[in-house]
Amino acid sequence: QLQASGGGLAEAGDSLRLSCAASGRHFIAYRMGWFRQAPGREHEFVASISRGGGDTKYASSVKGRFNISRDNAENILLLQMNTLKPEDTAVYHCAADPRPAEAWGDRLRPRYWGQGTLVTVSS
Repeated sequence: QLQASGGGLAEAGDSLRLSCAASGRHFIAYRMGWFRQAPGREHEFVASISRGGGDTKYASSVKGRFNISRDNAENILLLQMNTLKPEDTAVYHCAADPRPAEAWGDRLRPRYWGQGTLVTVSS
């Protein structure tokens, strides 16, 4: 089970940190990441991280502003979001999947998909 939290209301330029608690499975064995879906838009890849945390991948829209990390001892996935923009407004979901980094993109439908947390950024 994957449960995201940490969303809320922010102003443009603010920071938020999302957390995803993983339980019930050995998610340490999977690449993990974040997706988001804004109202009226398709599901969008945000970032992913390798099992050991040494390899990360970001969507171009968030690169340089967002940072993904994981704590395997605590079974937690994090997403630090800085310099937020109104276009970052979306429901953010954490996910886990055994496929490698190159498979993680907008078309990926992850094997495990958690409940989302809403992020709203005002201008």
